[in-house]
Amino acid sequence: MTERHYDLVVVGAGPAGMAAALQGHKLGLKTCVLDEQPGVGGQIHRGIDRNLTKSLCSDDPDARRGARLVAEFQASDIDYSPETIVWHLDPDGRMAVMRGDETEVIKYRHIILATGSIERPMPVPGWTLPGVMTAGAAQATLKSAGIVPSGRIALCGTGPLLYLAAAQLVEAGADVRILVDTQQSGRLRAALSALPAALTAPDYLLRGIPLLRAPANAGVEVVRSVSGLKINGDDRAQSVSWDAGGKTRTEDVDWVLLHQGVVPNINLQQAAGCDISWNERQHCWQPVLDDWGVTSQPKISVAGDSGGILGGEAAQHLGKIAALGAAMKLDCLSPAAAKEQAAPAHRSLRRLKAIRPFLDILYMPGREYRMAGQDTLACRCEEVTGGEVRSAIQSGCAGIYQIKMYTRCGMGPCQGRMCGLTIAEMVADETGKPFSEVGEFRQRTPVKPVPLTALAKLPDAFSDMEIGDQVSEKPATAEKVA
Repeated sequence: MTERHYDLVVVGAGPAGMAAALQGHKLGLKTCVLDEQPGVGGQIHRGIDRNLTKSLCSDDPDARRGARLVAEFQASDIDYSPETIVWHLDPDGRMAVMRGDETEVIKYRHIILATGSIERPMPVPGWTLPGVMTAGAAQATLKSAGIVPSGRIALCGTGPLLYLAAAQLVEAGADVRILVDTQQSGRLRAALSALPAALTAPDYLLRGIPLLRAPANAGVEVVRSVSGLKINGDDRAQSVSWDAGGKTRTEDVDWVLLHQGVVPNINLQQAAGCDISWNERQHCWQPVLDDWGVTSQPKISVAGDSGGILGGEAAQHLGKIAALGAAMKLDCLSPAAAKEQAAPAHRSLRRLKAIRPFLDILYMPGREYRMAGQDTLACRCEEVTGGEVRSAIQSGCAGIYQIKMYTRCGMGPCQGRMCGLTIAEMVADETGKPFSEVGEFRQRTPVKPVPLTALAKLPDAFSDMEIGDQVSEKPATAEKVA
């Protein structure tokens, strides 16, 4: 059993994590970066240093910015641990990680969680069939290994990433037959009130126009204004069907890629007992942060999309700000110096934040696709259907933990990472309660599945750790993010 000590630990090697680590390192902090993936870049810049995606994004300013960041990080002597799972985090300055078969204890003076986002669940009928995956998973496979699904592909859902994934897959040689956009009619009209603010970042908006046109320009059929999306098949996905214009249409395919936006990955924040609030506009949970990204736990900061969805460019600025805040807390930087050095990042963030309300309203997934239907699985780990969840609510289970005890939703290996948002949506919809009262599934140690040997190897210093009961059951804070 080895033990390491650092001034600053960064979890995640995406744009926020790399920027935070580089800034901390420049300020003289002994810094370590831990990441589950074998290479740096996160989801957005995955594989950018291996020429697997350069042809797909050579004209993309975000990709060029990411390539420079990756090159700077790789040229540094920052202690970097890839393929490392963080499975326990104490807010008092210690954590347990696993790399290969080895368990390791790391002690930190401050930690920045830059774990990015996860795709919002889309529990349509058939979503758990073999042959169905998220668009982000297909994109990750393409970026990391240059592999695309073999056979006819349908992309279904909404949001810019769906169009980006379609364009990248087509350019890589995939047989993308159709893109079924589930965006609700009237969303553009609803978003118009936020357009004036978005126009303060015209370059950002203009970059999106070619992206939305790319699939159709590549010969992919794009269908809009649909309802009743479902995936059909016995042993695996065989077709996808939907309703449009009063008619039902079915398209035979071999693969279905689902996507309807991303939400913050808050697993470690929850496990460490950080306060969480409901973001009404983005319809998701996120940690409560101060201006420097510090959570309710003073040794823990959050940077990037794990603190609220703002995108890759904003993540770099947030990583730098979080590192400056950490240095200030560690008395390595005066408040005046931290404020001065953070000023350019804050100015850039104001411009990038201005466009978010427009995008959030425009691409808000429809109610139909945020909740599981009667016979559709809501919790795939425990195989609980939407009908069973609603029946439990109607029987008197008015909170998410009552649902958990009654149906076992959230008790599987993922601890509610996949179903938590779906269940919360259904409880709020059925009871009329605000999400702050509904609450969210809280993660437990171990945050990720690990073998029993990992627990057995922990030193006596961790003897007070209560596996599976680290934080008390408490509802999310009533604070809402506008």
